[in-house]
Amino acid sequence: MSGAWITIEGPAGALRVYAATRGPLAPVLVICPELPIVEGGTGDVGPGYETLADRLAQESGWRVVSPMPRGVGGSAGDFSASGWLADLARVLDHDLGADGAAWAAGFGFGGAVALRLAAGDERVRGVACLGTPADLSGWVADPLRLAERCRRAGVIGAGFPPDPAAWAGELADLMPVNAVMALSSRPLLVVQGTDDAVLTSAAAHTLVDAAPGRSELRMVPGAGHGLRADPRAVATLVGWLERQR
Repeated sequence: MSGAWITIEGPAGALRVYAATRGPLAPVLVICPELPIVEGGTGDVGPGYETLADRLAQESGWRVVSPMPRGVGGSAGDFSASGWLADLARVLDHDLGADGAAWAAGFGFGGAVALRLAAGDERVRGVACLGTPADLSGWVADPLRLAERCRRAGVIGAGFPPDPAAWAGELADLMPVNAVMALSSRPLLVVQGTDDAVLTSAAAHTLVDAAPGRSELRMVPGAGHGLRADPRAVATLVGWLERQR
């Protein structure tokens, strides 16, 4: 089974979305991708999420929607934290389940965005975070350096952002730990590799410890930061989805 790319009108223009489904009444999972900030990249992260969405839909029976927020995957606009939140909210408006709800999952920085989205929108019934930082203060310590790195990665264009400090401040405002606390009784899954070279195990424990409702922590032995292609991490996500129905 394979899904298809569609284009919807997003707040910044064309918003590309990959959707895979096994039925019109299936519950909906929205995936927020990792932010690609490898120098020399093009921001094209779409192909990897096609495979993931297809697999999740096949194994879980859910409708899996993988939007490419502004700056990545061919969608219009330049990356910003507030922009990604607006894009995901637009996807919720466009693609909810039969009960008017959806679940969200995010990889890396995408997990922080998924948490903040859920904190402000109760249509999101639960969140899964894979390799997600609990604190983004290290990202924003040097706004100009971060902007230059994002520019080299292809997620923002020349001349953007006009105000690097304010742009970086939007990232700090995501505050993943505070967003977790706002989930109330909604379920949270946190997955992290034991050999993650980007995050310490404290990041995962901090998120789970802050959750006021149902939370699960899964450490993947020997796994690094890139969990999207790790079959054990994907299987963990599928199992969690099965328990949400």
